[in-house]
Amino acid sequence: MRVPLPPVALPDELVGLAREFDDGAREPAEPRDAATVVLMRPGAEGDGGPDVYYLRRQTSMAFAAGMAVFPGGGVDRRDFDREVAWAGPDAEAWAARLGCDEPELARALVCAAVRETFEESGVLLAGPSADEVVADTTGDAWEADRVALESRELSLTDFLARRGLVLRTDLLGVWDAWLTPVFEPRRYRTWFFVAALPAGQRTRDVSSESSSVAWLSAGAAAEQAESGELAMMPPTVLTSLELAHFGTPEAVMAEAAGRTATMFCPSLEPLDDGFTLSLPDRLRPLVAGRRS
Repeated sequence: MRVPLPPVALPDELVGLAREFDDGAREPAEPRDAATVVLMRPGAEGDGGPDVYYLRRQTSMAFAAGMAVFPGGGVDRRDFDREVAWAGPDAEAWAARLGCDEPELARALVCAAVRETFEESGVLLAGPSADEVVADTTGDAWEADRVALESRELSLTDFLARRGLVLRTDLLGVWDAWLTPVFEPRRYRTWFFVAALPAGQRTRDVSSESSSVAWLSAGAAAEQAESGELAMMPPTVLTSLELAHFGTPEAVMAEAAGRTATMFCPSLEPLDDGFTLSLPDRLRPLVAGRRS
């Protein structure tokens, strides 16, 4: 399945559907809050940027079936727990960086980002103190906890407390925020985080929602999406393209330290004789340079 680099002309029927929502003839679906994490490690020498962890979603999934995605998912009600062990910037600081008005939501988004990363890759951004990170999460006991988290039999708060760990929220960076277009039947308000693979930890192909996983340089992943080898949704392609311009995970994290997220929802805009979905203005030069 090929998902060409935006901007791509939309079929007439989709344009008509989008206009019905814009005109108020249809009510859009209520978006669900979600978090996704771009997990990175040093890449090979070259222009492809850092290596990034991608999961290919099961074709049976209701949303983004068969697509390559970053680890992530919807916010769970237990992600709002105030008692969760926490190290790093507080919820108010995260709210400012994430561009949301509610510190409670910011806390939940950070918790969801850490929880989903562990559930879908086996990587845990936590440690016994604010200065340490868990070095190995590959044992049977860790896997049992991961499965319990994934099935919601275990809450993140109880998981951390039982193991004497705190969330290392300082290991996350803010990258972007995307809202699914108004005409989609399933919509997500998704905040994109970035994180470097902690020293000593290894990813594992464990998620029940993925059919395969792979480490690819950000640039190679974007090229595979353009060639049709790898199916990606536009935000994933654009994020990969952007990351390809940074040489190392450290460079990405340094950039993220100065970012705040602004939620972007693609809308219709003219393209040649038809219409396409809009892009954030900051990404337009990147796409134009790619096409030149």
